Amino acid sequence: MPLAYVHARYGGPEVEHFADLPRPAPGPGQLLVAVRAAGVNPVDWKRRSGRRPRGAPVVHLPAVMGGEAAGEVVAVGSGVAGFAVGDAVLGGPLTGGYARFTLFAADAAVRKPPEVAWTDAAVLPIAAATGYGAVRQLGLRAGATLLVTGVGGGVGVAAAQVAAHLGLTVVGSASAGKREFVESLGVRHVASGPGLTARVRAAAPQGIDGVLDLVGGEVLREAAALVADPAKVVSGADREAVGALGGAPVGPVRDPALLGAVVELVRAGALDPKVTRVVPFAQAPEAVRAVEGGHTVGKVVLEMPPAP
Repeated sequence: MPLAYVHARYGGPEVEHFADLPRPAPGPGQLLVAVRAAGVNPVDWKRRSGRRPRGAPVVHLPAVMGGEAAGEVVAVGSGVAGFAVGDAVLGGPLTGGYARFTLFAADAAVRKPPEVAWTDAAVLPIAAATGYGAVRQLGLRAGATLLVTGVGGGVGVAAAQVAAHLGLTVVGSASAGKREFVESLGVRHVASGPGLTARVRAAAPQGIDGVLDLVGGEVLREAAALVADPAKVVSGADREAVGALGGAPVGPVRDPALLGAVVELVRAGALDPKVTRVVPFAQAPEAVRAVEGGHTVGKVVLEMPPAP
């Protein structure tokens, strides 16, 4: 069984392949983790295509794909306190999550409680943490109404549940095909597409107090116009546009305290990351294609075989 799924250059699906890379060795402050599950996200194929957000570290090729994972600690680097071999952890891997073994920064890793499944834990560091952080960033009081554009994706699914947990009413835009799924989250579904403003006003006659935008562009501009205070608009899709409108981009989420809070919500049953498809590691190409196609509902996870 190959040890990693990588892209050796930038491009489309044709640049992806399995590779027998050497097992990484933990440096100071690092954990070597035997991966049990890894989340599959749109950012994975975007990075493969060569997109790099402003300020993101340079990618060294060949690059192991995958930005979130959960697994067991098998070795501990020097200077690490609080973790030991055998601990169950989750976080954003330093050397890619689509691998049998990866490295975590110890100061950014979080313990996985026994009550949280490996496949659930693996999808918390990116989408769930982003959704949680965005809702907290808005600072809306209980009873307020939040509009989430693109609510059917991983970030929106987490944000909707966190908002409901905090006592907010959630209105969410998504395709008609995702209506049943969205409404199962307790969200007032409005169909995406032209005429969004009128549909949102009909669904929330009491008005919109805050917006979490996960689409950008014209959808963001329409949504922002529904809010009296521009500061109550945050976007995870369009940093420049939201700033010009008086709002803010979603803040950094690589915070172990924030991730720990998300894990606790899952442990307590207040947040379900909605893993809807678990794919064996040997079928990694199919998992990436499913997410790249843009029509998945819920989260897709790669499940790893036992470590050799």
